[in-house]
Amino acid sequence: MANPNKYRVILNCQQRETLEQISHNGSGPAKRIIHARILLMSDAHHPEGRYTDEQIARALSINVNTVRRIRKTFVVRGWGPALERKQRLTGPTPPKLDGHGEATLVAICCSSPPSGRVCWTLSLLRQELVNRHIVTAISRETVRTTLKKTDCNRGAKSVSAFPSRKRPVSWHRWNKCWTFTRSPRRSKNRW
Repeated sequence: MANPNKYRVILNCQQRETLEQISHNGSGPAKRIIHARILLMSDAHHPEGRYTDEQIARALSINVNTVRRIRKTFVVRGWGPALERKQRLTGPTPPKLDGHGEATLVAICCSSPPSGRVCWTLSLLRQELVNRHIVTAISRETVRTTLKKTDCNRGAKSVSAFPSRKRPVSWHRWNKCWTFTRSPRRSKNRW
């Protein structure tokens, strides 16, 4: 059994007040609220006396090792790491397309479509990536988001990965319609 005096949690008044606000507020990540409760119950100057790790674990329905880990993190690393979860540097799954795969997808998109087709569809692009052994399997949504990220337009007249941003400011018919909607002679009892 670990020595409970090795990592003693001693809170000052301001820390205790902040932790009580976090634990009683009820809004916020559940892990943060539980960690705040652990620290409050582990406080050496708790009004009802310091709870043991086993009592805290039973009261909060968590593992004893979690209580010990939170106490140790608070004493060694401080306030922030004890309350907040560690942020991931990468996602839980690696991306399907890396830089080479994205470049290949854009190159396929910029090439002429297969015979009998006017333009590349997402399904055709997906199948072409599998046929070229870039990926073993990929969804249409992954292909779509990758193309959206690279700003590739599959249906443009001049197919390129990065089309020019020159677009008309407004449509000429809209300007004509807009003048009719702002007529000052509209009757109030039209209907």
